[in-house]
Amino acid sequence: MRITPSLLAADFARLGEEARAAEAAGADWLHLDVMDGHFVPNISFGPAVLRALRPLVRMPFDVHLMIAPADPYLAAFAEAGADLISVHPEAGPHLHRSLQSIRALGCKAGVVLNPATPVSAAEEVLDLVDLVLVMSVNPGFGGQSFLRSQLGKIARLRRLIDETGRDIALQVDGGVTPDTAPDCIAAGADTLVAGTAVFGAADRAAAVRALRGEAA
Repeated sequence: MRITPSLLAADFARLGEEARAAEAAGADWLHLDVMDGHFVPNISFGPAVLRALRPLVRMPFDVHLMIAPADPYLAAFAEAGADLISVHPEAGPHLHRSLQSIRALGCKAGVVLNPATPVSAAEEVLDLVDLVLVMSVNPGFGGQSFLRSQLGKIARLRRLIDETGRDIALQVDGGVTPDTAPDCIAAGADTLVAGTAVFGAADRAAAVRALRGEAA
């Protein structure tokens, strides 16, 4: 079980300290939500922030691009220190080509499914991905409530991933807390993005342990 706190919920005046705190708390990856104010109704940060944070922590950078088009910026995020880059099928005309480009840059590749995006959008590219991310909220803002309607999607993806025999992470992002994590795990998720649940906690290590405890 991987816990990957979303930096979107951190104190933006202290991003370096927050990233270090997440790693010290036992987080496995750092989730970086990149928003352009166009694909989603919010603006967050770009490659410069990754580049500044990269020397400060060792944990992998899990970069979720909520931008359109995504292709022109893939190289910049790879060069800034991304280990894994995930894109939405709706963020470009050729998802297969985008995933090929990410892998050619030396990064792992992921595909992201919004609440209304069907499982079939990922099914035809499972041979190219290292991660499938199920959004359990509509993308664009942190602190939203978990959409239980996505549990069936997680279960269907679990079956498809198992059939491939490949090591593909099944990630859930949105409203993940110690209360909702068990349902995600029961449906088949093995990677949890938790923003407010970790960065909003007074004790980040206890928050990570709570998520792991619920998962166990």
